[in-house]
Amino acid sequence: MNRAQLQGIGMTSPRTRDRLINRLKEQGIENEAVLEAIRATPRHIFVDEALAHRAYEDSALPIGFNQTISQPYIVARMTELLLAGGPMKRVLEVGTGSGFQTAVLAQLVEQLYSVERILPLQEKARERLHLLELNNVTCMHTDGGMGWSAKAPFDGILSAAAPEEVPPELLSQLAIGGRMVIPVGGRSGQQLRLIRRISETGYDTQVIEAVYFVPLLSGTVS
Repeated sequence: MNRAQLQGIGMTSPRTRDRLINRLKEQGIENEAVLEAIRATPRHIFVDEALAHRAYEDSALPIGFNQTISQPYIVARMTELLLAGGPMKRVLEVGTGSGFQTAVLAQLVEQLYSVERILPLQEKARERLHLLELNNVTCMHTDGGMGWSAKAPFDGILSAAAPEEVPPELLSQLAIGGRMVIPVGGRSGQQLRLIRRISETGYDTQVIEAVYFVPLLSGTVS
């Protein structure tokens, strides 16, 4: 893929991206670094070519394996919440998916660790991250609910899939003073939660808004 394809034309052009950024601002996203990272990330390369013309709509899109690339507003909101406590050195992403959220986060944190249970999705995501020269991301094919204990503790954890309850493994891998942004719930409804670890055994939980994410499933797919 050449530089012109990365920049985009027509429905994937920089002007189209600017319109998306304006919509995100209107929806209440205020962190300029987050907005700039989304503006700089060519979302059209993270979806199939047939859907590229819809890449800068504020909507989730299918990426195969019953998974989706998250709505830009949700990516912006979750990233903004994660970084609201200040700069982060070590962050865990649960659910690499297409790699779009990964690419946005990688521009804003020092080191990003990303886990994904579906190997073909992660392999595609790696290619896209390499194309964008985002070299501070380390990926692993594993059950996302188990986190990545060997790389813990993390200053931040962001989950792109919803468990019915927050996995204790993820809570234990959050550093004291760290922040976790995670959708939680089942078919009856999901809530986006901000969880802060305030002591060895203490956590503060804030409900942000109602959301809809794919479920966080156990096991792996090769």
